[in-house]
This record gives sequence, C-alpha cells and structure tokens, in this order.
Amino acid sequence: MSGKGKRKDEQDYASDGDPDGHMPHKKSAKKDSDDSDGMVVCEISKNRRVSVRNWQGNIVVDIREFYIKDGKQMPGKKGISLSMDQWNVLRNHVEEIDKAVNESS
Repeated sequence: MSGKGKRKDEQDYASDGDPDGHMPHKKSAKKDSDDSDGMVVCEISKNRRVSVRNWQGNIVVDIREFYIKDGKQMPGKKGISLSMDQWNVLRNHVEEIDKAVNESS
C-alpha cells in the first residue's frame, strides 16, 4: 500500500495547483513579495487583478483572486493564467463575446 499512499500524495499536491496545472509557489521562496515578478494591469474588483508576468520563462496574462494574509495581498488558487496563444485567441473573440453578453442581458 505504500505505492498507493505515494500516488495519493502526488494527486493531492497536483490538485493544489491552478486549473492549468501550475504548482503553487512555495511559501519560503517568496515570503515578502506578492507581485514582484509581474505588472498589475488593472484591478477588476477589490480582490481580483489582471497582471502580466513571467511564469517559468513564459509570459502569461494572469487573472486571479487575492486574499490578505499578515497585511499583505497574496495570490489565491482561484484564477487562470493564459499563455500568449490563449490570450490572442481570447482577444480575437472579444467582439463575439461582447455580442453574446449583450444578447443575454
């Protein structure tokens, strides 16, 4: 059963990442910086931001919820990081999305 326990641990750890499979930052690696590797483009709401950052050598558009811990805003698990290809697909379909939103309203 030791193999089964190891596999469960790996699955649990993988589920802690975001929907794209990115693993969460280790707390010890970035204790005092919550957004030093990215540029905040806009705040969608009090706890949601859009930022552009470098993730593992790739530029991504990150749309994420934040929470406050020890007086600092920290990135949460809820969010999505779009690769440049994914961002370009979304950007090219903005008019269609806008039309669908207007028709649904």
